[in-house]
Amino acid sequence: MKYWIGAAAVLVVAFLTAISGINEYFFYAAFVVLQFMVLATAWNILGGYAGYVNFGTAAFFAIGSYTGVVLFKWLNAPLAVQIVAAAAVSGLLGFGVGLLTLRLRGIFFAIATVAIIFIMETMMINWRYVGGATGLQILRPDVLPPFASYTRMLFAVMALLAVIAVSVARYVQVSWIGRGLRAIRDSEEAAECSGVPTLKLKLFACTVSGALMGAAGAPMPMYLSFIEPASSFSLNYSVSALAMPMIGGTVHWLGPVIGALLLGTIQQIVTVTISSEINVLVIGVLLVLVVVFAPDGVIGLFKKFVKNR
Repeated sequence: MKYWIGAAAVLVVAFLTAISGINEYFFYAAFVVLQFMVLATAWNILGGYAGYVNFGTAAFFAIGSYTGVVLFKWLNAPLAVQIVAAAAVSGLLGFGVGLLTLRLRGIFFAIATVAIIFIMETMMINWRYVGGATGLQILRPDVLPPFASYTRMLFAVMALLAVIAVSVARYVQVSWIGRGLRAIRDSEEAAECSGVPTLKLKLFACTVSGALMGAAGAPMPMYLSFIEPASSFSLNYSVSALAMPMIGGTVHWLGPVIGALLLGTIQQIVTVTISSEINVLVIGVLLVLVVVFAPDGVIGLFKKFVKNR
């Protein structure tokens, strides 16, 4: 009950903030931070709970973006329909990828997920309906009241998606599904011998993870008013989605949230004050520091501090 009250409070605060007089840049930056929160949470369902490191985040994210663009260009579909359709398409992609790759383990699974990015990117580059390699300019529809700008509305939408993603991850963690995924992470052979439906649980995690990533990608074309393969399928999405749970802690649903808030905020500050090109360096430095000084992330460090006290 406390969690749901907190989630509702977050949504109310996000809505009131969106209709306030805060500087417009805040919503540009906060949208990106919330988007990474969804991606990090989605990644953690498969990578953190089950221990299957997925480098294909950019593929699911971009397919969600292109699904939204196709529906908007073809049917002039509203944003809500775009997000639902993007989640469905990316979820199906996750299920298909899972069928093909989840029998692989370790580095072989990671390499297979990277290959998905290049396969999907090549398909979009050769699809002229969505602009091909040069991309496609998008004319935003009219903003819905009571929001003063489209960016403010997208901020509120992404806040809702972040709450949904975190709620799903929390449910998975505390349910029998989470216990099964943790058993797979610790020892898949032992889990199978104990009767855990390992393949079904991994497919479930891959499908849910892909669906949430696709939902996070759907509003991106409206945010930028443009879409093109090079930026949509950027490996920065994959690296950031992996780094944020590791920084926050992969064993708890709150870890990706902390990692996204910490790393995403630092990246936005660095982008404004220094250069956007330094973002990758920031991720690398933080990852090294976390691996050396806090291998269990911020949550593990906090638990150790409480235990010592």
